[in-house]
Amino acid sequence: QVQLVESGGGLVQAGGSLRLSCAASGRTFSMYTMGWFRQAPGKEREFVAQINWSDSSTYYGDSVKGRFTISRDNAKNTVYLQMGSLKPEDTAVYYCAARPLTNVLIRSRGGWNYWGQGTQVTVSS
Repeated sequence: QVQLVESGGGLVQAGGSLRLSCAASGRTFSMYTMGWFRQAPGKEREFVAQINWSDSSTYYGDSVKGRFTISRDNAKNTVYLQMGSLKPEDTAVYYCAARPLTNVLIRSRGGWNYWGQGTQVTVSS
């Protein structure tokens, strides 16, 4: 099993920045594609970003392109989500996700094997 623990959430004003971290435990972290999703009240879980296991290519949801950056540090078994130019509509619980050995972009929740507990991000106007 892979265990994922998110941190770094909090309250920030619109236009501000925040960095989320996801610490992973389990075998061969570097062989896992990692992702971030978010879920706002009354909405389904939304794809935010993905970083591939093999080439570190990145993908982003349309709503966060140009504002968010996903990165990983395999030596630390950690994936990050740097969020900038935050908007009130970014308010959500943010979840870290993982799946092994695939570089295919998967936006659906069902395509991911492991999930963290989530961390709350609240953006005030």
